Amino acid sequence: MITHLEGKLVEKNPTDVVIDCNGVGYFVNISLHTFGQIPDKEHIRLYTHLQVKEDAHTLYGFSSKTEREIFKLLLSVSGVGASTARTMLSSLNPEQVKEAIASADVAVIQSIKGIGAKTAQRVILDLKDKVLKVYGIDEVSITQNNTNKSEALSALEVLGFNKKQSEKVIEKLMSQQPDANVETLIKDALKNL
Repeated sequence: MITHLEGKLVEKNPTDVVIDCNGVGYFVNISLHTFGQIPDKEHIRLYTHLQVKEDAHTLYGFSSKTEREIFKLLLSVSGVGASTARTMLSSLNPEQVKEAIASADVAVIQSIKGIGAKTAQRVILDLKDKVLKVYGIDEVSITQNNTNKSEALSALEVLGFNKKQSEKVIEKLMSQQPDANVETLIKDALKNL
């Protein structure tokens, strides 16, 4: 029913915002990803999803249409509610959620607070084909990237580097040069660690 809101940002918190649209204040639930994307200026636009239940009408807002589409896809999975979907989009950015589903990376999805092995597998089982089709992701390139990423991470761990720090550096490097080979990733990561 409400597809987007555009107006004055009245209040901004990590989990919600209030947007004034011509004198009407809308309370909108947001993910941490969207919180980080919202500029600290008065006029903003959020793409929204209105969830209607017996006891509540809840508005969720997103900085991009892609994030909103992933949220809707996650809601279509049995056992995944709006709060779990929002937690997923707060823990990972939309690209990471897409890649984890497309490459069937159960560990990444399971790393999100409140998601167990069964739910993670159900998310992948239900959404993998949709994600591959909707976003036109080539399965082969994702598998290759994940192999390079995991090999580089394990090499850095063997060298004694902190796993969390290494993951951040490798993620950053892979976003800058997605087709980098393992050696390049390790060399560049060593410069940044």
